[in-house]
Amino acid sequence: MAKKRVVTTKINGRPVEFLCEPRQTLLEVLRENLDMIGTKEGCSNGNCGACTILIDGKAVDSCLVLAVEAEGMNIETIEGVASADGLHPLQQAFLEEAALQCGICTPGLIMSAKALLAQNPDPTEEEIRFALAGNLCRCTGYDKIVRAVQSAAKMGCASAAK
Repeated sequence: MAKKRVVTTKINGRPVEFLCEPRQTLLEVLRENLDMIGTKEGCSNGNCGACTILIDGKAVDSCLVLAVEAEGMNIETIEGVASADGLHPLQQAFLEEAALQCGICTPGLIMSAKALLAQNPDPTEEEIRFALAGNLCRCTGYDKIVRAVQSAAKMGCASAAK
Protein backbone atom coordinates (compact mmCIF):
# COMPACT_ATOMS: atom_id res chain seq x y z
CA MET A 1 0.00 0.00 0.00
CA ALA A 2 1.41 3.36 -1.04
CA LYS A 3 1.82 6.12 1.47
CA LYS A 4 -1.05 8.59 1.47
CA ARG A 5 -0.36 12.14 0.39
CA VAL A 6 -1.75 15.41 1.68
CA VAL A 7 -3.15 17.61 -1.07
CA THR A 8 -4.00 21.26 -0.54
CA THR A 9 -6.24 22.84 -3.11
CA LYS A 10 -9.26 25.09 -3.57
CA ILE A 11 -12.61 23.53 -4.37
CA ASN A 12 -15.52 25.79 -5.21
CA GLY A 13 -13.66 28.78 -3.81
CA ARG A 14 -12.82 27.20 -0.46
CA PRO A 15 -9.46 25.94 0.73
CA VAL A 16 -9.53 22.15 1.05
CA GLU A 17 -6.97 19.69 2.31
CA PHE A 18 -7.39 15.96 1.83
CA LEU A 19 -5.48 12.70 2.12
CA CYS A 20 -5.29 10.40 -0.85
CA GLU A 21 -3.36 7.49 -2.20
CA PRO A 22 -1.17 8.31 -5.23
CA ARG A 23 -3.30 5.98 -7.41
CA GLN A 24 -6.65 7.64 -6.60
CA THR A 25 -8.34 9.74 -9.25
CA LEU A 26 -9.70 13.16 -8.47
CA LEU A 27 -13.17 11.83 -9.30
CA GLU A 28 -12.81 9.11 -6.67
CA VAL A 29 -11.61 11.57 -4.01
CA LEU A 30 -14.36 14.09 -4.79
CA ARG A 31 -17.09 11.47 -4.54
CA GLU A 32 -15.79 9.11 -1.87
CA ASN A 33 -13.56 11.21 0.37
CA LEU A 34 -15.17 14.64 0.09
CA ASP A 35 -18.82 13.54 -0.37
CA MET A 36 -19.20 15.68 -3.49
CA ILE A 37 -21.41 13.30 -5.42
CA GLY A 38 -22.68 15.81 -8.00
CA THR A 39 -19.79 14.91 -10.27
CA LYS A 40 -20.85 11.63 -11.85
CA GLU A 41 -18.87 8.56 -12.77
CA GLY A 42 -19.72 7.28 -16.22
CA CYS A 43 -17.00 5.45 -18.09
CA SER A 44 -13.87 5.95 -15.93
CA ASN A 45 -11.75 6.31 -19.07
CA GLY A 46 -12.39 9.85 -20.31
CA ASN A 47 -14.89 9.05 -23.04
CA CYS A 48 -18.23 10.21 -21.64
CA GLY A 49 -17.63 13.56 -19.90
CA ALA A 50 -19.98 12.81 -16.99
CA CYS A 51 -17.18 13.64 -14.54
CA THR A 52 -16.23 16.98 -16.11
CA ILE A 53 -15.08 19.61 -13.64
CA LEU A 54 -13.18 22.85 -14.09
CA ILE A 55 -9.53 23.01 -13.11
CA ASP A 56 -8.17 26.52 -13.28
CA GLY A 57 -11.13 27.36 -15.53
CA LYS A 58 -10.61 24.53 -18.04
CA ALA A 59 -13.00 21.63 -18.51
CA VAL A 60 -11.30 18.39 -17.47
CA ASP A 61 -12.45 14.79 -17.05
CA SER A 62 -11.79 14.18 -13.36
CA CYS A 63 -11.52 10.41 -13.96
CA LEU A 64 -8.28 11.08 -15.84
CA VAL A 65 -6.64 13.28 -13.20
CA LEU A 66 -4.83 11.84 -10.23
CA ALA A 67 -5.91 13.53 -7.04
CA VAL A 68 -2.29 14.32 -6.13
CA GLU A 69 -2.11 16.42 -9.30
CA ALA A 70 -4.70 18.79 -7.82
CA GLU A 71 -2.13 20.31 -5.48
CA GLY A 72 -2.48 24.09 -5.62
CA MET A 73 -5.18 24.01 -8.30
CA ASN A 74 -8.50 25.85 -8.33
CA ILE A 75 -11.23 23.27 -8.84
CA GLU A 76 -14.89 23.93 -9.53
CA THR A 77 -17.49 21.18 -9.39
CA ILE A 78 -21.21 21.24 -10.08
CA GLU A 79 -21.76 21.83 -6.35
CA GLY A 80 -20.12 25.24 -6.75
CA VAL A 81 -22.22 26.46 -9.67
CA ALA A 82 -25.45 27.49 -7.95
CA SER A 83 -25.41 30.24 -5.36
CA ALA A 84 -27.37 30.75 -2.16
CA ASP A 85 -29.71 32.91 -4.25
CA GLY A 86 -30.63 30.03 -6.56
CA LEU A 87 -29.64 28.27 -9.72
CA HIS A 88 -26.94 29.59 -12.00
CA PRO A 89 -28.41 30.95 -15.29
CA LEU A 90 -26.89 27.99 -17.13
CA GLN A 91 -28.64 25.53 -14.80
CA GLN A 92 -31.88 27.48 -15.20
CA ALA A 93 -31.55 27.34 -18.99
CA PHE A 94 -31.09 23.56 -18.84
CA LEU A 95 -34.34 23.32 -16.87
CA GLU A 96 -36.28 25.67 -19.11
CA GLU A 97 -35.12 23.98 -22.32
CA ALA A 98 -35.73 20.46 -20.89
CA ALA A 99 -32.10 19.66 -21.62
CA LEU A 100 -31.85 16.93 -19.00
CA GLN A 101 -33.46 13.63 -18.14
CA CYS A 102 -31.62 11.01 -16.11
CA GLY A 103 -29.06 13.48 -14.74
CA ILE A 104 -25.89 11.43 -15.21
CA CYS A 105 -24.46 13.63 -17.98
CA THR A 106 -25.99 16.93 -16.84
CA PRO A 107 -23.30 18.07 -14.36
CA GLY A 108 -20.53 17.43 -16.89
CA LEU A 109 -22.43 19.18 -19.67
CA ILE A 110 -23.05 22.21 -17.46
CA MET A 111 -19.39 22.39 -16.48
CA SER A 112 -18.24 22.11 -20.11
CA ALA A 113 -20.75 24.77 -21.17
CA LYS A 114 -19.66 27.00 -18.29
CA ALA A 115 -16.04 26.79 -19.44
CA LEU A 116 -17.09 27.59 -23.01
CA LEU A 117 -19.19 30.62 -22.03
CA ALA A 118 -16.40 31.98 -19.84
CA GLN A 119 -14.11 32.02 -22.90
CA ASN A 120 -16.71 32.77 -25.56
CA PRO A 121 -19.84 34.59 -24.35
CA ASP A 122 -21.59 34.36 -27.72
CA PRO A 123 -20.74 30.99 -29.28
CA THR A 124 -22.19 29.74 -32.52
CA GLU A 125 -24.08 26.46 -32.61
CA GLU A 126 -21.02 24.83 -34.16
CA GLU A 127 -18.79 26.14 -31.36
CA ILE A 128 -21.22 24.86 -28.73
CA ARG A 129 -21.37 21.42 -30.33
CA PHE A 130 -17.57 21.30 -30.57
CA ALA A 131 -17.15 22.34 -26.90
CA LEU A 132 -19.63 19.67 -25.78
CA ALA A 133 -18.29 16.93 -28.06
CA GLY A 134 -16.59 15.17 -25.14
CA ASN A 135 -19.87 14.86 -23.24
CA LEU A 136 -22.20 12.01 -24.10
CA CYS A 137 -25.94 12.10 -23.46
CA ARG A 138 -27.97 8.98 -24.01
CA CYS A 139 -31.37 10.38 -22.99
CA THR A 140 -32.22 13.79 -24.42
CA GLY A 141 -30.25 14.15 -27.61
CA TYR A 142 -28.17 17.23 -28.14
CA ASP A 143 -30.55 19.77 -29.67
CA LYS A 144 -32.13 20.69 -26.32
CA ILE A 145 -28.72 20.91 -24.72
CA VAL A 146 -27.42 23.21 -27.46
CA ARG A 147 -30.55 25.36 -27.13
CA ALA A 148 -29.98 25.60 -23.37
CA VAL A 149 -26.42 26.85 -23.88
CA GLN A 150 -27.61 29.33 -26.52
CA SER A 151 -30.31 30.54 -24.13
CA ALA A 152 -27.81 30.95 -21.31
CA ALA A 153 -25.52 32.92 -23.63
CA LYS A 154 -28.41 35.23 -24.54
CA MET A 155 -29.10 35.79 -20.84
CA GLY A 156 -25.56 37.07 -20.44
CA CYS A 157 -24.44 33.94 -18.68
CA ALA A 158 -20.78 34.55 -19.51
CA SER A 159 -20.36 37.05 -16.70
CA ALA A 160 -21.90 34.53 -14.32
CA ALA A 161 -19.82 31.73 -15.85
CA LYS A 162 -16.57 33.04 -14.42
